[in-house]
Amino acid sequence: MRKSKPKKRIILPDPKFNDVLVTKFVNNLMYTGKKNLAFQIFYDAIAAVTEKMGEDGLEIWKKGLNNVTPNVEVRSRRIGGATFQIPSEIRPSRKSSIGMKNLILYSRRRHEKTMSAKLAGEIMAAYKEEGAAFKKKEDTHRMADANKAFSHFRF
Repeated sequence: MRKSKPKKRIILPDPKFNDVLVTKFVNNLMYTGKKNLAFQIFYDAIAAVTEKMGEDGLEIWKKGLNNVTPNVEVRSRRIGGATFQIPSEIRPSRKSSIGMKNLILYSRRRHEKTMSAKLAGEIMAAYKEEGAAFKKKEDTHRMADANKAFSHFRF
C-alpha cells in the first residue's frame, strides 16, 4: 500500500477477564487457528500463577509483561559504506507486541511438561524481573545504550 495506511482491526475482549490485551496475547500464542486451545493454555497458566503466588494472576501477568517490554531498540542504518546500529524509541503498539512475542518465545523454550506450565513459569520469572524474556529486554537496552553515540543518525 503506497498511500493509505491499512485500517486497524478491532480486537474483541476475551470472555473471562474482559480484556483486549489478553486477546492480543492469546492471538500471538495461537498456532494454526486453534484459538480455544490457546485460551485454555493461557487461563491454565494464569490459574497456576494465582495458585503459586497467592495473588491475582492477571495482575502478575500484566506486571510481568510490562517488565519484559523494551522501550528502545537498535536499527541498522547504512551510512557511507558503514552500517551503524542506531538506537530509537519504539512506538507503543510495537512495544507491547515485542514484549508479548518475547514472553511466548522464551516460554516455549522452557523445560516444563505442558505449555501452560512453561507459560506460568515464564510469567512468574518476568514478574520477579528474571528469566530469559527479561534478559532479552536488558540486552536490547544495553545494546541501545552502547550505541547511543550514533543516535544523531536517527531517521
